[in-house]
Amino acid sequence: MSEQTLAELVIRLREFATERDWDQFHSPKNLAMALSIEVSELMEHFQWLTEEQSSDLPPAKLQQVREEIGDVLIYLTRLADKLGIDPSEAAFEKLEVNRVKYPADKVRGSAKKYTEL
Repeated sequence: MSEQTLAELVIRLREFATERDWDQFHSPKNLAMALSIEVSELMEHFQWLTEEQSSDLPPAKLQQVREEIGDVLIYLTRLADKLGIDPSEAAFEKLEVNRVKYPADKVRGSAKKYTEL
């Protein structure tokens, strides 16, 4: 993992948007829509691949996936910033919720949803 922090990314994204006068376009609605589009672009790289192929991407395809992951993180980070949400904190909180929903002793090796346990 990089030594650069999510807090640094937030600052750099704010600066990037300000320098271009794009903040006016970065409403939560627009950012959520852009995030969805970028996730779809990421998924497109895996469409029709086998499980094995998806785990062993050629270098050029891996670079394209890397760029899409960057876009996803950028839009997710920007959206969280606009809503005053710390994404790391939200993820840790959600992990604890999931820990309760999916106790390891009941779900180990199962892909069932918590409502099916």
